[in-house]
Amino acid sequence: MSALSASPLSATAFETIVAKLRASAGMAAKADIGLAAARLGIGGADAIAVGDDCAAIPDGDGFLLLAIEGFMNAFVAGDPWFAGWCGVMVNLSDIAAMGGRPIAVVDAVWASGEDGAAPVLDGLRAASQRFGVPIVGGHTNLNTDRGQLSVAVLGRAKRLLTSFDARPGETLVAAIDLRGRYREPFANWQAALDAPAERLRGDLEVLPRIAEAGLSRAAKDISQGGVVGTAAMLAECSGVGVEIDLARVPAPLGVDAACWLMSFPSFGYLLTATPDNLPAIISQFHARGIAAAAIGTVTADQRVTAVNGPARETIWDLSQRALLGCGPAPAKAEDAA
Repeated sequence: MSALSASPLSATAFETIVAKLRASAGMAAKADIGLAAARLGIGGADAIAVGDDCAAIPDGDGFLLLAIEGFMNAFVAGDPWFAGWCGVMVNLSDIAAMGGRPIAVVDAVWASGEDGAAPVLDGLRAASQRFGVPIVGGHTNLNTDRGQLSVAVLGRAKRLLTSFDARPGETLVAAIDLRGRYREPFANWQAALDAPAERLRGDLEVLPRIAEAGLSRAAKDISQGGVVGTAAMLAECSGVGVEIDLARVPAPLGVDAACWLMSFPSFGYLLTATPDNLPAIISQFHARGIAAAAIGTVTADQRVTAVNGPARETIWDLSQRALLGCGPAPAKAEDAA
């Protein structure tokens, strides 16, 4: 397994990376979630907590998981087959991130005629078959002036991994499949397209297995916000902070450090672990050929901090500026007494 750097980054490289992380469009876009949540009057304190990878709905002795993804128009127009593939893949990642297994997928496709819809639908079908999760319906409109796509998934979990259960003192773990390549121009690290179905399905099974064994309580799928942006969302929902040693993040050889930290990997997760459970979690991923490493620490200060040897830089101070706006409810005066 390779890490982002075998030793601490140079001071200049660290400063450059920190500046790019602070200006990351992928991270800033997550604030749009906060605007929508505020307008809808929902958040992390609701009975069905908002801000996680899926809505976790109590159902019998487990949970139904419901998630949806919408895709950028430029992505659908520029790489329609891959957009369809990702419609399935990213939703399945969200289900796995919460310790669940997928049940079925539905899609909504807009296109200008059958020819415009065909590659998107072909990508959806290919991913459905490879991952072994059926598409059971959806919505189609072939009379629009541009291609658009959204995809939703239903899953089930016996025991949850959530964005709301990271605790100070735990270790932050990153698990990323490095067996891939970039698919330009959208900086997506693609490690699934050439993988056999058996491997893809087995890799997703690692997360529910970790949840059901009680090895971790908190996890999040690494999204367009990259490693640091995803860590910020996890920290906000849990009301904690994180310190990330950038040099320890698993990475392919030869990648640009700043680009990698802001990339969206086809298989990438952050989890938190107690010292006793850390070796077992990492070994679960290593057994599947997936890179995994301890990359930092959960703190109590509500800051997202990049660490490079003795150097430390705050990327986002959640106590001063919300990201998702979906943190835990403030403690009541009588609770603090």
